[in-house]
Amino acid sequence: MNVLVLNCGSSSLKFQIISTDTGRIEGDSDVCLAKGLIERIGSLSLLTFKAAGREPVRTEEALRDIRAALERVLRWAVSPESGIDTVKSAADLQVIGHRVVHGGEKFSASVRIDASVIAGIESCVELAPLHNPANLRGIRAASEVFGPGVPQVAVFDTAFHATMPETAYLYGIPYHFYRRHKIRRYGFHGTSHRYLAYRYRTMVKIPKEQVKIVTLHLGNGCSATAIKGGASINTSMGFTPLEGLVMGTRSGDVDASVLEFLALKEGLSLSEIITMLNKESGLLGLSGLTSDMRELLDEERENGDRRARLAVETFCASVRRRIGAYHAELGGADAVIFSGGIGENSAEVRRRICLGLGCLGLELDEARNAAVSGGGAGLITTDASSLKAYVIPTNEELLIARDAYRVTANV
Repeated sequence: MNVLVLNCGSSSLKFQIISTDTGRIEGDSDVCLAKGLIERIGSLSLLTFKAAGREPVRTEEALRDIRAALERVLRWAVSPESGIDTVKSAADLQVIGHRVVHGGEKFSASVRIDASVIAGIESCVELAPLHNPANLRGIRAASEVFGPGVPQVAVFDTAFHATMPETAYLYGIPYHFYRRHKIRRYGFHGTSHRYLAYRYRTMVKIPKEQVKIVTLHLGNGCSATAIKGGASINTSMGFTPLEGLVMGTRSGDVDASVLEFLALKEGLSLSEIITMLNKESGLLGLSGLTSDMRELLDEERENGDRRARLAVETFCASVRRRIGAYHAELGGADAVIFSGGIGENSAEVRRRICLGLGCLGLELDEARNAAVSGGGAGLITTDASSLKAYVIPTNEELLIARDAYRVTANV
């Protein structure tokens, strides 16, 4: 079965076409036939398409909306230009899987999309006002382009964390706010963390029930998750993706009283402060230079920039603290998993995080750590370490494709 995986943003469309014949999270026979990205939708859009075994195709075209972008993807996929042998018409894309950011408490698993599911996603818009509306536009555009006969499946970022106990997801505020408004920790990056747990257990050859790990999705957005028995028992992101670790432009954990203090001292509105915490903080705010970890490491190494070093060290310290907390919550983790753009590619950041964890039994192997990058996977600690560390590239699209197959094929 060929699954079209879509991730729709406010002005972007990411896609993959994945051939899969299993709904189980086992094996590695799935094939990514093509992938691409359309940016700046609504103006002169930048298109990048790549089929397996071919060089990427980049071009600019005027695309007015998500539907026009999706139609363009389909025209390319079925054309001789793409070279995808198994996709000759729209009928060769048998199911569509959508990344949906927020499912609230309504959705704890992937579901086939119908009118009631759309209504449920709409009811979560106030929880994810920047993301769910874009996801809904993608769902509606796919219905218009492919017609009602092609099944669509929603895969929620929050669903994996639905297994958290109340002690992990409730905040220490009056309980009636949870009952009235569902104010709680939801967590995000769930599909990524679920994939990492699966991939880890296949690498070390243990059953799901024996998985006891801390997974780290470290990119521009960052989150950590404690996974026990294959289920999420705690995660760092909260009611929104702002909570938790220091990130590229997000502050992570901040004393709530800081908001009132800034409002009084700086004359800022609540909206302005929230924007600052989301878009002007984290690595960018601390360094005053950039949110790009690669650039910060270069600036620190080449120019000895104090604030670049401060930003990197603060980032690493926030991750290290969360590993320690989750190690305790798990009753002793067996492994730490690094993933995401920074986690997969920055041996230096991994080194700085791991070197503070000797007290937990984690001993970094410098040679192994340096050898794993650029999409590779592997162990980066010594054989004697009681707490192992691995690098595992994430693959959210694969799980979306498999879920789409499983839900529609009823397997």
